[in-house]
Amino acid sequence: MPYFALIYDVVDGFVDKRTPFRPAHLSGVREAQARGELIMAGALADPAGALLVFRGADKSVAEDFAKADPYVHEGLVKSWAVRPWTVVVGQDPSETPPGLPK
Repeated sequence: MPYFALIYDVVDGFVDKRTPFRPAHLSGVREAQARGELIMAGALADPAGALLVFRGADKSVAEDFAKADPYVHEGLVKSWAVRPWTVVVGQDPSETPPGLPK
């Protein structure tokens, strides 16, 4: 199953501004992870941002997350993008691309 990277470009002062919305955001993160859609997520620094890696049939799994995220709804995310991500090392060995050692 394909992977997708969701990348957030956030507003200045994001770390402080996110505080009231963080519990709801983290709840959505945990729910997506429990469903097996969200593989990993974390903050980017210099400048601040976020990277969330999803796994699903298509990019809608990541798009749906972003559309429902309180950070997006509250205007803390200036823009977001979903990009297909081809994992070469670290995925399930049964999915290793041909020609690479398993």
